[in-house]
Amino acid sequence: MKQKSLTIASRVLLLLTAALFLALVALLWRSVPWAGVRWGALALCGGICLAALLWAGLQRRQASLFADDLCETLDALIAGREPENYRPYEDSLTARVQGKLLQYYDIMSEGRRQSERDKQTIQGLVSDISHQVKTPVANLKMFTGILRRHALPPEKQAEFLGTMEGQLDKLDFLMQSLIKMSRLETGTFTLHPEEANLADTIARAMSAVWAGAEEKGIELEADCDPEITVRHDPKWTAEALGNILDNAVKYTPAPGRVLVTVRPWQFYTRIDITDTGPGIPEEHYHDVFKRFYRAPETASEEGVGLGLYLANGIVTRQQGYISVRSKMGKGTTFSVYLLS
Repeated sequence: MKQKSLTIASRVLLLLTAALFLALVALLWRSVPWAGVRWGALALCGGICLAALLWAGLQRRQASLFADDLCETLDALIAGREPENYRPYEDSLTARVQGKLLQYYDIMSEGRRQSERDKQTIQGLVSDISHQVKTPVANLKMFTGILRRHALPPEKQAEFLGTMEGQLDKLDFLMQSLIKMSRLETGTFTLHPEEANLADTIARAMSAVWAGAEEKGIELEADCDPEITVRHDPKWTAEALGNILDNAVKYTPAPGRVLVTVRPWQFYTRIDITDTGPGIPEEHYHDVFKRFYRAPETASEEGVGLGLYLANGIVTRQQGYISVRSKMGKGTTFSVYLLS
């Protein structure tokens, strides 16, 4: 369609040029009395008309080459390869248009790649959730079937019901963790940072694990100046610290000790949570923050592998970070850095 339009335009230009030339010839032949001047003017007009025709032909050729280059570029991009005639450092209209087309292609390609990554993430997440939910659901079905089909003594019924309640608690914990994870990943939870007392936040985090530590025989201590204030979200920061403390209590054998210490550190306030647990191999320092990660040696412990993942996400979204130091057989220290 574009080529046809160019052909029609060229023909119209040719006709207009011919008409103009004939009009000038007639005008000069009538108005100029000297024959030499007539022929000179006629030659001049002929030269001008010829130049116009040559210019029109050149423009048509350039437009045709331009269209051919763009078509080749588009064909190459559709085929997923780089155009053969692309000259990125050439200062020409074709090169500029090709550059814009390639930029658009790169943006679209990155969008497709991101969509594929998101799809794989969702598939992995669904698989992980299915795996986590399968065991408690199977246990609940089994115990329900036993209670329905057999007449058990009251004490045995109470035992089974207590086990079922524990499985329901596990499901509830899993669902709550997944909701928090979903809000974290989709950005739908909102942090409300404020200049707040850090000791109160730590006390709030410790209160969530105090009963478990006492029951297990784990000594729980904190060393924090009550005057220290840091700009943070007290609720979500307590959630993050509580998750780290819960891991420390869970994996520290009795009699053990979990110590929380707070110190200024350059531009941050540093919160160290140190336990006397089995330790973490150095090659797994980054793995512990992955979603649903469970170390093989701790697979027998209760948990779904979301606590440290959530803690890291919460701290990171407050422009802080978490680091790990550990010695096998001697314990681990998780250091939380919050901007002062």
